[in-house]
Amino acid sequence: MPLTQIAQFGVNRLSILDENGKADEKLLPPLTPPQLIALYIHMLQLRIFDDKALKLQRQGRIGTYASSLGQEACTVGSAFALKNQDWTFPAFREHGVFFTRGVEMVKTLQYWGGDERGSDPGEGQNCFPVSIPVGSQPLHAVGCALGMKYKKRDAVAVGYMGDGGTSEGEFHEAMNAAGVFNAPVILICQNNQYAISVARKNQTAAQTLAQKAIAYGIEGLQVDGNDVLACYLATSIAREKAISGKGPTFLEFETYRIGDHTTADDSTRYRTKEEIAAWRAKDPIARFETFLLAKGILSPSLIDQIKQEAVAKVEKAVQAYETMPPQKIEDLFDHMYAITPKDLAEQKRAYVGFRQTHGKENQPDTIGPGFP
Repeated sequence: MPLTQIAQFGVNRLSILDENGKADEKLLPPLTPPQLIALYIHMLQLRIFDDKALKLQRQGRIGTYASSLGQEACTVGSAFALKNQDWTFPAFREHGVFFTRGVEMVKTLQYWGGDERGSDPGEGQNCFPVSIPVGSQPLHAVGCALGMKYKKRDAVAVGYMGDGGTSEGEFHEAMNAAGVFNAPVILICQNNQYAISVARKNQTAAQTLAQKAIAYGIEGLQVDGNDVLACYLATSIAREKAISGKGPTFLEFETYRIGDHTTADDSTRYRTKEEIAAWRAKDPIARFETFLLAKGILSPSLIDQIKQEAVAKVEKAVQAYETMPPQKIEDLFDHMYAITPKDLAEQKRAYVGFRQTHGKENQPDTIGPGFP
């Protein structure tokens, strides 16, 4: 029996801005100067927020926090390509998705401060709250996408995960379902090279993560995750494809986590200074800033103005967070489901009844922000 090749596959990579901020003009997305400035503002605001959040954690004013330093292009670029009617399912490093889609910064501070009201993005915001379990987000996104397809909605669902998420069973179940049922979904992996302390090369033998899509009959694309224009364009194209009924896309945004995994981590134990320095040279904000300056869209004075406004916006969010009335214990039950399941409703009734019977002095009815 002869050996016959029956199929051939390849993996493409998209990059528009090089590390020096020089663009491939043929690939530039059709964004206006105000839109390009908006992208820059979102990225800078995210970085300034990130720096402030780390300081708040070190001062005990919020709990454990996951930094997005170095990954601003992934979240801002992808979210900027979405429409209001689309749905997003973040992991725990997608603060930029929330902010770019209009969710108030104070919500993110509430979430990381242990205030359950932070999981409520606000009226009209199609953003699911943070889902911490690794690899759980793709299933949520595919389920939502299939529901929208069934109801003939003109929208897509976007699920985010890290590179570690692609080694979980839920990821593969979601990819398979997305392909079989032609779901209008975009699955985005922020490949920041480490699943906590496990290097990507020690996590999978695959040359790329994008190629995992091939096994499920859907399109996979590797994108320069430190190039905000590439992240935007790839997501835009994937969205149009999904909306037109041409199926799901898996995007691997290749990037790097400059900070620790979370504030509970110490990455100096498993990474070298040289490696971090090499990725710092690929900074997504610096290269985009260089591009905008060269185009005459941005100026040094405008950069200063944007920074000042970003700092003021972040400080205003912190003040709102720290002066907010404490949440009621009942809030712990109220922000997960549109209709509270019977078992949770019973737990809530039992707690409220217990407090009424035994007095409030030994049973707090509120939880304050932050952690001691």
